[in-house]
Amino acid sequence: MLLAHFGRQNWWPADSPFEVLVGAVLTQNTNWGNVTKALDNLKAENFLSFAALASLPQKQLAALIRPSGYYNLKASRLQNLLQCINDETEGDLELFFDQDVDALRHTLLGVKGIGPETADSIILYAAQKPVFVVDTYTHRFLSRHGQIGEESSYYEIQEVMTSSLPMETALYNEYHALIVCLGKEFCRKKNPRCQACPLRDFTPLYLEEDTF
Repeated sequence: MLLAHFGRQNWWPADSPFEVLVGAVLTQNTNWGNVTKALDNLKAENFLSFAALASLPQKQLAALIRPSGYYNLKASRLQNLLQCINDETEGDLELFFDQDVDALRHTLLGVKGIGPETADSIILYAAQKPVFVVDTYTHRFLSRHGQIGEESSYYEIQEVMTSSLPMETALYNEYHALIVCLGKEFCRKKNPRCQACPLRDFTPLYLEEDTF
């Protein structure tokens, strides 16, 4: 139903797996428009490669990614991630991504500043391995439709999705992108547009009563 309404999203909008990896860190606590500006800054200076970005002093990196917000913190997190990849595979991103999903997630979660959503975004969109990315939009639409509790953890929500879907990278990719569209356009934090929502037939009665 979401696909019929929104169409294919063709995520992640990036030119390379490395750009996806960088974007996954930059998109923490900001919108994609701000991430695009930061990535454009890196591209303009020819710094959007592993070797070039790894050689940048933190202060210079922070200045370039300033549009993404929390730029000092994100510069530190990016450097932590690059150092991890360098330690693991001497900067060979293809070899780094060649790990199985569990090993790759374990490695990524060991990097300071990389949480489950960022790690899984890197695994799904950069490494192109089947893991379902859970974000605020996923939590919101599932809880509003009575599929999870408000206090459900990241991995509990992830299990709800993966237990009902075949383990396919392309499917997880498209579904996550469509949920983001749903959250931005209809299942908003405030003033949700339930009456026009493509999932209108599944809207719980209590939400309809509160909304209209």
